[in-house]
This record gives sequence, C-alpha cells and structure tokens, in this order.
Amino acid sequence: MSNEKDGVCENKLCNDLEAQCSMSSNGLTQGIGGLSINNNNTDDISCANCGKEGSSACECKLVKYCNAACKKKHQSKHKKQCERRVAELHDEELFKEPPSQYGDCSICFLRLPTLNTGRTYKSCCGKRICSGCDYAPVYDNQGNEVVDKTCPFCRTPSRTSDEDMIKRRTRRMDMNDAHAIFNMGCDYMDGKHGLRQDYTKALELCHRAAKLGYAKAYAGIGYVYNNGRGVEIDKKKARHYYELAAMRGDEVARYNLGNMERQAGNIDRALKHYMIAVRGGISQSLERVKALYSDGYLTKDDYTKALRTYQAYLGEIKSNQRDEAAAADDHYRYY
Repeated sequence: MSNEKDGVCENKLCNDLEAQCSMSSNGLTQGIGGLSINNNNTDDISCANCGKEGSSACECKLVKYCNAACKKKHQSKHKKQCERRVAELHDEELFKEPPSQYGDCSICFLRLPTLNTGRTYKSCCGKRICSGCDYAPVYDNQGNEVVDKTCPFCRTPSRTSDEDMIKRRTRRMDMNDAHAIFNMGCDYMDGKHGLRQDYTKALELCHRAAKLGYAKAYAGIGYVYNNGRGVEIDKKKARHYYELAAMRGDEVARYNLGNMERQAGNIDRALKHYMIAVRGGISQSLERVKALYSDGYLTKDDYTKALRTYQAYLGEIKSNQRDEAAAADDHYRYY
C-alpha cells in the first residue's frame, strides 16, 4: 500500500482551489482576446471597406480587410456587430463539453475521480492512479505482497525525504511533465518541501505548465490573481484564466464561473456552468442547482437533470476497490 500523495491534494494552493469552490466578482469580461475559433462565415473574400480582395479576417470571422488601414476606417461601422459576434463565438467555445482533465487510472482503467483525495500523482513515473489502486496491496512477480511502500505502477520505493521529492519532480520537469511543473510551482507558492517561498517563481512555473496544456495550471493562475498571492488582485485576469481552465476541463474553475454568473444575476449562464461542473463530478455544483430550484429560479426538470447527471458520473467512477479504500481511510474518499 502506497500513501504517497505527490499531487494536487498535497499543496495549499491546490487545496484552496478545490476547498473554496466559490468566489465573488464584480466585473465581467466580454471574452478572451485572441481565442482561435473555426467559423465558416468568411465566404466573401472582398475587403469590407474598399471592396478589394481581402486577406485578413476580422476577429468576428464575418468580414475581411485588405490591410490595417481599411480595418481602422471600417471599425466605427462594424464595431457593434463585431463585438456581438465575438462574444457569441466565445460563448460557443466556453460552453462546449470539455473532456475530463484527469482521464483514467493507469492501473484499473476506470475514470479518475474529480475529488483530489480520490486520485494521486506519482512523481516517480508520472502516472495518475486512483485511490483504490493506491490503497491496494502491491505484489512482486512471484505473487508475494511487498511490505515496503512502493509505487503500485512502477514499483519504485516511495520517497523518503523532501530532497528525494524535489529530485523526482525535477526529473519529471526535464521531461516537460506539466503536472510535475505545476506541483513545483505550488511548492514555491507555499514554501513547502524545503523550498523558499517565491511567488514570482511559482507563477512562472504555473504559466509553463499551462502552456503545456495543463488545465489546473490555468486555474492556479486564476486563483493567484483572484486572491492576490504575490500580485495585485485582478478580477478580470482571474476570470480570464478561470475560463481558459474551464474550457480545458477544470471542473472547479467551471464551478467558480457559475458562482460568478449567479452573483451577477445571470442565472441561465450560471446553470450552464453548473451543469458542466456536475457532469465533471463537482457535488457543490449540484447543491447550487438544488438551491436555485428551491428559490424558484430553476424548474424541477433542471434539478432532476442535474441529479441524473451526477448519478451518471458516480456510475463511471465507483468500484469495490475504491469503496474499500474510502472505508479504511478518509484520505481515500473519492466522492
């Protein structure tokens, strides 16, 4: 049985992200600038200003321009239509159903739980393993139970010191392991495992992990700006990074966006976020839907759909082995 918890659940920044599952914001942004979205509304190749052949599509994908000068001249006529369409395109991307950011357990191949105690990351091999497989006994090639703690995937002995932890993470970072990079950033953020607290280094590592596509790294950057961890509080930037995280499958960021919309009175948009978060296994999101139903903002059908969606998620993650682990130790609870 391996109790190594070298993962998101070990770091304060990451724990705060999942534990809070709520936030407030007074400002809303219109979208994420520069987001590339495919659209087929540019059949007319002529410049919208002068009529010559256009080569550069506007952000809204509705018109083209032959050069920057024509775009600037035409801006006053096209601005409102452009902003409206850019917002529509942004929402189309924002509310798409994203894939799970965690995937399946590397041993049992069942979907990994969203709750951080239901999964663990192994810095020895870079594998994500569910709580059930992490708790289960490890056997050698002769079928004998291994008494010493080892990784259930690669059989590497569990780390014994902070120095060993940092060495393993550094090795994974050299391989561009985004999870390891983000975890190192969390340790710099909190000053853990013998590292000196360094907000600048932490944010740098979070950005590096985000560029490699790690959704939780975007959520971590949003958390930094939302709570002023080494930077000035910036709600617009926080929302920007939470949206990037949500579009890449981070369920907690999605839930936080739902709270932001609810607090702004945008119940329809809040429900869209909450339902996606429910499908991702966020039980707090289900509670929000229930509360909105109780307060008369949503219908019984809305709440029923949310309940069924959450039950479907549980059906994908439940197993006897995970139940056994959760019953033995609350640190292995997975929903």
